[in-house]
Amino acid sequence: MITALLALIASLFALALAAVALRRAPSATTLVYGGALALTLALLALAAVALATLGQGAREATLPLGLPWLGAHVRLDALAAFFLVVIDLAAAAASLYALGYGAHEPEPGRVLPFFPAFLAAMNLVVLAADAYSFLFAWELMSLASWALVLAQHREAENVAAGTLYLLMASFGTLALLLGFGFLAGASGDYSFAAMAARRPAAWVGALVLALALLGAGSKAGLVPLHVWLPRAHPAAPSHVSALMSGAMTKVAVYAFIRIVFQLAGPPSWWWGLVVLALGGVSVVLGVLHALMETDIKRLLAYSTIENIGLIFASLGLALAFRAIAMGAVATGAAATGADAMGAAAALAMTAALFHAFNHMLFKSTLFFGAGAVLTATGARDLDRLGGLIHRMRSLAVPMLGACLAIAALPPFNGFASEWLAFQAILLSPDLPQWGLKLAVPATGTLLALGAALAAACFVRFYGLAFLGRPRSPAAAEATETDRASLAAIWGLGALCLLAGLFPGAVIDAIAPAVQASVAARMPLQTGLPWLTIIPVAASRSSYNGILIFLFITASALMVAAAVHRFASRAARRYRAWDCGFGDVGIGAQYSAASFAQPIRRAFGTAIFRASGVVEMPPPGSTAPARIRQSRIDPVWEGLYAPLVGLVWGLADRLNFLQFLSIRRFMSFVFLALVFLLLVLAVWH
Repeated sequence: MITALLALIASLFALALAAVALRRAPSATTLVYGGALALTLALLALAAVALATLGQGAREATLPLGLPWLGAHVRLDALAAFFLVVIDLAAAAASLYALGYGAHEPEPGRVLPFFPAFLAAMNLVVLAADAYSFLFAWELMSLASWALVLAQHREAENVAAGTLYLLMASFGTLALLLGFGFLAGASGDYSFAAMAARRPAAWVGALVLALALLGAGSKAGLVPLHVWLPRAHPAAPSHVSALMSGAMTKVAVYAFIRIVFQLAGPPSWWWGLVVLALGGVSVVLGVLHALMETDIKRLLAYSTIENIGLIFASLGLALAFRAIAMGAVATGAAATGADAMGAAAALAMTAALFHAFNHMLFKSTLFFGAGAVLTATGARDLDRLGGLIHRMRSLAVPMLGACLAIAALPPFNGFASEWLAFQAILLSPDLPQWGLKLAVPATGTLLALGAALAAACFVRFYGLAFLGRPRSPAAAEATETDRASLAAIWGLGALCLLAGLFPGAVIDAIAPAVQASVAARMPLQTGLPWLTIIPVAASRSSYNGILIFLFITASALMVAAAVHRFASRAARRYRAWDCGFGDVGIGAQYSAASFAQPIRRAFGTAIFRASGVVEMPPPGSTAPARIRQSRIDPVWEGLYAPLVGLVWGLADRLNFLQFLSIRRFMSFVFLALVFLLLVLAVWH
């Protein structure tokens, strides 16, 4: 099976090379995206089979590539198989969508060669089983996605976004490189199997946790490492934005799980506290930013930060529960206590992996829909949209479903995974450490606040884009998108509903990956009556997506029947109350800013230093009154802006080095060599 997977990945690289030669051909878009669709579907099928059949086993291989005497190690286990399913399902959907959307690309030659390479690199990261292969594939993934971000390179904003993304990607790779160096130690064996067998010291494990948070967190968009994400996602083509948000961030989640849960040694309980806090802060800051955005792609990018925060909060819980369970086993405590903590760790990890899968589904759907809206109207600003439900009816239905899913409303999949996360949070009274007893409910409050704000955010998004009257001629003249794009959008939208109706099947499917991560799994769910899921015990809580769906459907039908039965059949039309004015124009509708104004006043003043200035024209002037609003990103202003200033200052001070003589340069090289030899001697 590994041979087949590697052959398909090699075929994607070959397709990337072929795209260079075909990029000017009229049929290049169809050939490249069609080939990517076929190859990723084959990868998806193999990964699904592996997830269902591998269990706790694994397939391994060593290729005669990479570093001398090391080779390239590849390994397929349940955890890798799950993330391959996530990546290749998103890749297949993006390839199908691009068959139609790609025809509208102004410069397809700048996208086609890098698209298959990006897909291949993401798959290769997950299969890599040594530090060199992993980092090589990781860098290749970063460079391919950077090239895709710069596809429309003539816009200065896109160039700035690409530069920031490349800097953050390089920083993340450096952090991971250092982390692998500490895990390998002086042995020089960089295979993951050797690292896992070493059992590093406690301080090394803590340092690796910090480096993994920097390396994987920067790629995932975890606060405060998120600054590249809301700039890069809008710059990329929409199908690439969907892949970066839905798939690439999950590669980062995979990297964090692989390093921290499997390679860094036995965890301490406070590791979970750190990850939990970062996740909770990411949830709230991400969704607040999204609520104040008017650019639909930037809004979706900030929403990605919120969902990544939820995933990391669940991973923090799993880490804390697992640390306590392992500690109980090591000290010979009661088996029941260790089993209870192990079950809680499995519940939290299931919530994290389930939400990673769900986020790929609904966020890809939303980015695809945003691309269709952009193609039809040429606008990304919510204040230039409106009324699209009448012009793009086939798009409006799955977009509504995706908005309900991301807002965590039943019976869609977003509710099921978030509900599991809250069930894990409710187990916090069983934790022995008071730090966790206090921190977990506090983080749960942040997650609950984030869920409520996410619902408001996507009511705003869907209402302003699809409901009401068109706010611009472009929105009034929009036409339906192509069939290939609609097929991808409808397919993922249907999976959002199916995963919400049958969450037990998804939980059982990802159970081998959970077992590989925390050495425990949730009880089997598919055998329970009425397709109910019971995460802990029936006496505590249960959820049934089918019954919720039937209740909502029956209630809606009863209300509709009552209205049609008892309401008058006489049609009465009259203009809306307009406070005495004769004609209510389009400007009387809610705008993006007015919808978010209450939340902006409640949170924005303290967190974002939001301000608004009303400019009133003098008496007699016919100029309109204007409201100018501003806000800042506190992370950028407080952390990155001073850092940029420091770097530029040091660069100015060190500028004299380029004018030194060759003898002085050689002296610097000699001193650096002596220093490194001393470090090596001390290390041994």
